[in-house]
Amino acid sequence: MPATAALLKLVSELPSGCVVLPGLDRYLDEETWAVVEHEPSHPQYGLARLLSYMGITRADVHDLTDPSAKTGTDARVHFFAEAMRPASTTDYWQQLELPDFEQMGALQLIECSGPQAEAQVIALKMREVLETPNKTATLVTPDRDLSRRVSAELRRWGIEVDDSAGASLDQSPPGVFLRLIAKMVADRFDPLSVLAVLKHPYANMGYPIGRFRTLVRELEINLLRGPKPAEGLGGLESLVIAAVAQTKISCELESWFTKFKQIVKPLEDLALSGEVPFEKFLKKYVSVAEELCVSENELQTVLWQGHFGEEAASFISELLRASDIAGPVKSDIWPELLESLMVGRMVRSPYGLHPRLQIWGPIEARLQRSDVMILGGMNKGVWPPEQAGDPWMSRPMRAEFNLPLPEKKIGLSAHDFQQAFCAKEVVLTRSEKMDGAPTVPSRWILRLQTLLQKNGASLVQKSSAQWLHWQADLDKPDIYSAQMAPRPTPPVSARPRRLSVTRIEKWIKDPYSIFADAILNLKPLDNIGEEPGGAERGTFIHKALEIFVERFPKELPEDAEAQLLQIGREVFSEILTYPAVWAFWWPRFEKMAKWFVEFEKERRSHYLPVKLEAKGVMKIGAPFGPFELSGTADRIDKSQLNEVSIIDYKTGSIPTEKQVETGISPQLALEAAC
Repeated sequence: MPATAALLKLVSELPSGCVVLPGLDRYLDEETWAVVEHEPSHPQYGLARLLSYMGITRADVHDLTDPSAKTGTDARVHFFAEAMRPASTTDYWQQLELPDFEQMGALQLIECSGPQAEAQVIALKMREVLETPNKTATLVTPDRDLSRRVSAELRRWGIEVDDSAGASLDQSPPGVFLRLIAKMVADRFDPLSVLAVLKHPYANMGYPIGRFRTLVRELEINLLRGPKPAEGLGGLESLVIAAVAQTKISCELESWFTKFKQIVKPLEDLALSGEVPFEKFLKKYVSVAEELCVSENELQTVLWQGHFGEEAASFISELLRASDIAGPVKSDIWPELLESLMVGRMVRSPYGLHPRLQIWGPIEARLQRSDVMILGGMNKGVWPPEQAGDPWMSRPMRAEFNLPLPEKKIGLSAHDFQQAFCAKEVVLTRSEKMDGAPTVPSRWILRLQTLLQKNGASLVQKSSAQWLHWQADLDKPDIYSAQMAPRPTPPVSARPRRLSVTRIEKWIKDPYSIFADAILNLKPLDNIGEEPGGAERGTFIHKALEIFVERFPKELPEDAEAQLLQIGREVFSEILTYPAVWAFWWPRFEKMAKWFVEFEKERRSHYLPVKLEAKGVMKIGAPFGPFELSGTADRIDKSQLNEVSIIDYKTGSIPTEKQVETGISPQLALEAAC
């Protein structure tokens, strides 16, 4: 501030020097003006300090009297000056006589239900402006999320709005694609990271885009959904080899994966070598990115096309030029490093934007005007922005070092608001809720409303409700048709005529699952790279126990536990290559094997197994044809007294006695009937 003030003072003292003070207050009394010099959060604080430094008063400053340069009414400027007066002087409000609200010109506040509703109201207002030839409108807000929402809403009418802030490179299509590739390598080709890259619109590897998407879906459904494979390309390759042996995938997918591996394998090898020279790693990384998104005719890559692509190419070029001063890099830190370098690098479209609609930040709006100024995001913490406390220096320490107080930024933001508020037509908007939580209006809105209430007026006008009504109708369907709760009653001919005892239990607890599975033939997909599931674990354990009991039906060998573990290895061999299976399932099986052998030694002194996986079917007469109930008992034992015992292996929770007695869990009873 002192250096800038000294420069401005010098300019003002030159023979032809001129200093323009935008928005200098002309209405506050001298006593209040003296207080403003000590109120950093006041919008006139900076100008008051500057005039004091120059040794002049407001009376020494001449007004620009060109009527064409004047936008806001004198009544509104006066009203704002009084509303923003320092808190210690607000007792003047008691004797203040404000002009009628109608004299302040077109001014209204629209309070919306949420951020999306606010964006839609703003978009509607901007679209309405275009109905008047040559009329312009601008959204002014520090809220980048709101500006992105408004831009998206305007696209429903095919309008591309000029956003002065642009879009950050890291959020652009090429920026996202480059970051996804970096994350894929850092995550050692985790299934989710691989699919994120392959499903990006840029990815096609020279294939026709439709065929490429089909192959990616085949890879996902047949290989990547289920237990998580081993790390790296080797883990994915082992899945492909096993699937080819079982003819689970097409030959085209096998060829496609071979090409994918050839593209990314050099980058994986470089990543596994630890620290790599920055230039070498960057060149290989960019080469892989280009090959993954090469066009169908393999003549050019789409990565560098368009204004976003050009900026991404410029960004990579700058990194290459600076590579000689960069140290070695490791693949595991590359995603965070790349994102931090991209963040804040803004990209603006050079053409194709609407000439009469703009989105400005508060700084751009200081000395620019549109016919309609929409001030959005008027909530606490947004405008003015929240001022975080200084973790290193207290307020007294900042004062001793002649550093500005945090409130000074609020004052600068208030001055930006003052400049925009005094435009010809002003619409203020805010959302009443954010992420489901109530919001607090901006301190300036509260001051304006408080002073207006003294005259029985309000910023919320009748037309505000009209805009909210239009916003509610924006996505409202033309016709509402009431839908009854789902009550599927398929014809008897479509209903299953055979169910297993386990599905009877499921039928009782969740009848819709039987309807979806047996009638609609809908099968749920496994999660991508999921952790081991209880159902699969139970299947493998059942198989291992069945083979063990079948191999040793009477006498158990001395090394029974070792024999059971060996059988388990044979049964689990197909999936032990999955790290999650080896880490979670196998230790549990080892613990279970020890308990099972001890249980068998004690039980076989009274019972011996007579049947394994015993299947049974019971036919039940029904009006529209017989119904078959099928069941499979894991094991049937017989005692020396000819008592029969049905055993069902459970790897999960077992039903309670009450559930069995009430019929909620009828599996064992129905197996006995079969």
